[in-house]
This record gives sequence, C-alpha cells and structure tokens, in this order.
Amino acid sequence: MNRREALRVFVACIAASAWPAFAQDTSNDEAKAPVRRFYDALLDVMKRAKALGFKGRYDTLAPVISRSFDLAAMTRIAVGPKWTSIPAEQQKELFDAFSRMTIATYASRFDGYSGEKFEIDPSVESRAGGSVVHTRIVQTNGEPVALNYLVRKSGDAFRIVDVYLSGTISELATRRAEFASILDSGGPQALIASLRSQAERLTQPAKQ
Repeated sequence: MNRREALRVFVACIAASAWPAFAQDTSNDEAKAPVRRFYDALLDVMKRAKALGFKGRYDTLAPVISRSFDLAAMTRIAVGPKWTSIPAEQQKELFDAFSRMTIATYASRFDGYSGEKFEIDPSVESRAGGSVVHTRIVQTNGEPVALNYLVRKSGDAFRIVDVYLSGTISELATRRAEFASILDSGGPQALIASLRSQAERLTQPAKQ
C-alpha cells in the first residue's frame, strides 16, 4: 500500500465538512500543544522519509508520540473493563505492545511527502471528558480531511487520548471492539501476540 492509499485508509473515507467555531479560552495553547508537536514531527519525517527509512522514521517519532500521546491511558481504554482483571505483568506487556504498534503504524503510513499540510483550528472544544482539538490534513489535491483529537491533562501537561475520524469515529472505540473479540477468544496473551504481530508486519518494508 502506498502512502496516499494509506492516508485514505487512515482517515477512513472522511469527507470535508464545515469548520466549526468554538469559544477561545486561555487553555487553548496548552491543549493544542501535543497535537502541534506531533504534527511537526510527522511533517518532518514525511519530508525526510526516504533518507530515514522505516527505522529512522520510527526512532524519530517514538519519543514524540510517547510525549504527545497518553499511551498508558489509551491502552487501558482500548482494552476496556477487562483491564482490571489482567495481571500487572501482562498489563505492562499490553502497554509495550500497544505503544510499539501505534508508533510503527505512523512510521509505516507516513513514508513520503508531496505537499500535504496540517492545519489546527485556533479554537478548542471543551467537553466533560477533556478538550477536543479540531484539525485537518489538506491533501495535494486541495481536499481537506478532518481529524479531531481528544486531549486531557496528564500530570503537568496535556496529552492525546483518542483520535476522532470524521469528527465522531473514535479510534479507541474501534480498537476496543477488535480487542474484546481477541480477549474473549484467547485472553490477554492472545491480544499481546496480536499487537506484536501487527507491529512486526509494519516493520517488514525495512527488511526488504
């Protein structure tokens, strides 16, 4: 799958929509900071994709994604209610495997640059569960695709805890349905193996 096709899969056939306006508040810059940091790193690896190769893209994105995303919370949310019944050692393995799969996904999909732009709306939407940062990726044909990020305060900084495709489709909700099926059929170890396998498949281009 080439980069353009991967981008289309990533945005799940999102159509351009009217750009919403929300009241500005003093926490906007803090809430947008992890998204801006992530986009800056993503654009950088896209522009240097061929020189970096998969491993270089992975190594460049890994610390930025770990800082910008609350991967521990995302793992717990994606696993769902069964999380509390999973032994601590397997929880750690799930976190490690989920983190590696997430980083490998971005390193694999964004493997080139042809003039795409990342835009962040100046306003931030407040919700009970956090703040939503509205963004769009403007493709080379000028068509914008919407991606929204749910961010929450974690420690002394905001971090991303979910990505909404088409403004409403929660990536973690989709993951939870997938993970629940694996957990029901094979338990935590089966999910760990699945996540590791997904990450490994994404690294294959680097070995060719």
